Amino acid sequence: QVQLVESGGGLVQAGGSLRLSCAASGNSFSINAMGWYRRAPGKQRDVVATITSGGTTMYADSVKGRFTISRDNAKNTVYLQMNSLKLEDTAVYYCNAREVVRTLVYDYWGQGTQVTVSS
Repeated sequence: QVQLVESGGGLVQAGGSLRLSCAASGNSFSINAMGWYRRAPGKQRDVVATITSGGTTMYADSVKGRFTISRDNAKNTVYLQMNSLKLEDTAVYYCNAREVVRTLVYDYWGQGTQVTVSS
């Protein structure tokens, strides 16, 4: 019911910045929250940041103070501003949309976008 398209990934020098975007389509009116997750080589997929439709945000400790998540509900788009990038930020970043219906939770995922931080 929900399709997600990510953009903005690429190669950046350590200390630099990137801005990721994720646009939702389909039944996007039902989305309660959106977020960004990442999977580094040899590691599990971990949450980076989330934001609810009301604007409540959550960040992983590893990115606090450096990353900012925002959402444009009118455009059904979520952004991730990444500053002061580090080598360990290198990963495939996935956009997530969460739909909650009563006690049921549905998660939708984008295809992922590669972020590579070089020295």
